Amino acid sequence: MLRVPLGLVNRVLCLGAHSDDIEIGAGGTLLRLARQSSDLEVWWVVCSAPVPRAEEAHRSAEEFLSSVSRKQVMIGSFRESYFPSEWPAIKEWFEELKAKINPDIVFTHYRHDRHQDHRVLSDLAWNTFRNHLILEYEILKYDGDLGQPNVFIPLPEEIASRKVDLLLKHFRTQSTKHWFTRDTFEAMHRIRGVECASASGRAEAFYCRKLVLEAS
Repeated sequence: MLRVPLGLVNRVLCLGAHSDDIEIGAGGTLLRLARQSSDLEVWWVVCSAPVPRAEEAHRSAEEFLSSVSRKQVMIGSFRESYFPSEWPAIKEWFEELKAKINPDIVFTHYRHDRHQDHRVLSDLAWNTFRNHLILEYEILKYDGDLGQPNVFIPLPEEIASRKVDLLLKHFRTQSTKHWFTRDTFEAMHRIRGVECASASGRAEAFYCRKLVLEAS
């Protein structure tokens, strides 16, 4: 098993279709990165968050990134559930982002996610940031579209717990959804923790389609 230290990561771009996607898919990893890197820079980009979800998105991002001094939080206004028809406009937005940041890692949606908005962002991330390391995160939902991830980031128990606490705290508009529960998020952490033999029994998992290893 190849193990790569997270301390080498200094600049991160997070792409989410909706207001809670980044937190669900990579929230624990971002909390861990913030703890380990004193010089971390994070660009947090949410493409669609109608009021009041935009307010939730801002408050959540600020708390997840509370210990990160260099950060940019951007909330777009693309039409939710219609991203395929918004493709040209989102592509232009991504090109503007590429001119401003050269990330060490791009976090985006899993390519085979059945939600059309998620797939559009994943495809455009690969189209725009093709020379970067892209890790695709997963979101458990009704569609039953989880796959077999090949990158695992173990999470200390307290970080996994804080991620879940912040999700439930900030996204009250989602509280009526049958899957938006503490048990759901903790179950995902435990399953992925078992798969990578995490010391805490908890982890987040990602899909990597291309990785270039260079000798130092």
